[in-house]
Amino acid sequence: MLFHLISIPSEDLRALAASTLPDMHGYSCAVDALPPHFVASRALEQMAAGVPVYWCSTHYIVETTNRHIVGSCGFKHAPRDGMVEIGYGISPDCRKQGAATSAVQALLQLAFAGGATQVMAQVNPDNLASTRVVQKLGFVNTGSYADEAQETLVRWCFNQDMRAEALAISHKQGHGQ
Repeated sequence: MLFHLISIPSEDLRALAASTLPDMHGYSCAVDALPPHFVASRALEQMAAGVPVYWCSTHYIVETTNRHIVGSCGFKHAPRDGMVEIGYGISPDCRKQGAATSAVQALLQLAFAGGATQVMAQVNPDNLASTRVVQKLGFVNTGSYADEAQETLVRWCFNQDMRAEALAISHKQGHGQ
């Protein structure tokens, strides 16, 4: 399956922040595929504070052929010392189809194109599917900690140098060397 990202329009973010369904713009939507209200609220607050939309907008993850929204993803903030954090979620009905992997790959491309030098994903160690996604894409476990709610999270990081190495390996494999 092929997936792509669509930046969620601000009017949809306002609806989501108010816990109402947005205009789906001709797309169908899986159950629990839309971002939670607090994600939309955070994006709107950052936009109002002048953070570039590039870094605070949330994206629909869309299955390309059927125009079906299967999840959402985005950056949690603008880069800080070159580092940006990502978040993503997939409808339970649409998991194990490559959507999360495609979304994180797209976020990596956007992050580096926008000038970030490192991307971080914080994953609950019990979330084995998300752990597999970041491991598959080459993120490195940089340690764990307890957040404000005392939830243990593992920090997974991917930096610009790792991207260059992955591209070099991919290039060599593609040419049979």
